[in-house]
Amino acid sequence: MRKKAALHNLGCKVNAYETEAMRQLLEEAGYEIVPFEPGADVYVINTCTVTNIADRKSRQMLHRARKMNPDAVVVATGCYVETADGAAKKDPAIDIVLGNNRKGELLTVLGEYEEHRREKEYKEAFTDKIDINHTKEYENLQISRSEARTRADIKVQDGCNQFCTYCIIPFARGRVRSRTMDDVLNEVSMLAGSGCQEVVLTGIHLSSYGVDLGTSLIELIQAVHEVDGITRIRLGSLEPGIVTPEFAHTLSALPKVCPHFHLSLQSGCDTVLKRMNRRYTSDEFEKKCQILREAFDQPALTTDVIVGFPGETETEYATTVDFLTRVGLYETHIFKYSRRQGTKAAVMPDQIPEPVKGVRSDRLIALGEENRKRFEQSWIGKRAEVLFEEQTMIDGKTYFVGYTKEYIRVAIPADQDYANRELTGILKPGPAEHVLLL
Repeated sequence: MRKKAALHNLGCKVNAYETEAMRQLLEEAGYEIVPFEPGADVYVINTCTVTNIADRKSRQMLHRARKMNPDAVVVATGCYVETADGAAKKDPAIDIVLGNNRKGELLTVLGEYEEHRREKEYKEAFTDKIDINHTKEYENLQISRSEARTRADIKVQDGCNQFCTYCIIPFARGRVRSRTMDDVLNEVSMLAGSGCQEVVLTGIHLSSYGVDLGTSLIELIQAVHEVDGITRIRLGSLEPGIVTPEFAHTLSALPKVCPHFHLSLQSGCDTVLKRMNRRYTSDEFEKKCQILREAFDQPALTTDVIVGFPGETETEYATTVDFLTRVGLYETHIFKYSRRQGTKAAVMPDQIPEPVKGVRSDRLIALGEENRKRFEQSWIGKRAEVLFEEQTMIDGKTYFVGYTKEYIRVAIPADQDYANRELTGILKPGPAEHVLLL
């Protein structure tokens, strides 16, 4: 009888990619992949540690797996087990601790664990880890197909050297390590062969791609652009510093590159940015936006903002509000600052009370929604290319939904199968705040 494996992912796109890679490893080894429910023989939880709350959710999912089948093998991997090594090894819910940069060894470790547990009972979890903060090795996980078929995230880089004061990730992921261009291109070609048309290049600190290999992100993008079958290239989060006139105009000459750029902001106030150890000013960020807007016609610019960072005064917060109002980004993802033990920000004075964070967050979310609607309205009546993905119900009727290159969500009545098809047409208002393609 085939063994059953269930996987659960917490955290970022990089984690999601690695979870999918492990799922495909298990599947190719003969495991039956089942939902994260009672009855599995193996549970793999890819954990997150970006906040204390993420740690707690990771522990909860591990204990949930143990309760669903006390006899199953529970594998804890990902960032939580890197930062809570001792606690993870002693947690009775966990059988195997699989460190970052060791996820590709999942099958080997499962085999070793099964062999040894017949010999003795482990008092601590079976562990396969390296010193993540002193390795230059890039673990070359890969996927051969995308479950979504239309679009696939591709991890091309790991680690971070920035050490922002609120972030634990450099300690969980280690220093910057890049995937070789040949490996990336091989994976992109496989995905194109499986029918995937769009790839999203992702990493922990994507802008650093290639610094350890003597190449650069722009060179990688140019190489991916040459892969037959791929019609769209989308980029993960970028640091503002990478955006120069040369960078922007080089990208604008590549028709497969989507004019949809996520620039990491975190605050629109320079004094807060300095406390965060962010390496730019709000004025520099605004200039980067202008560079992209000059190189592309109506690009979609999105960002992240942390509200309620330690010491954030009403004046500093108001400066961020004014900045976001002026710059007019397409989407702004708002996060209330969450203390993370082990970071400099966690012990900073003047921690902001949760109710204050809530009020400030609500206001920025409302502002972001206004900016989103304004950007989407600016596209009404204009011609756009839409790559359709899946069928869904909207207001009781069946539609196919997809995205423009700017990542505007678009619907079309499902009078035929539009999945993984690209259509060009005029955008008009549609149901439930969707945009319709004429």
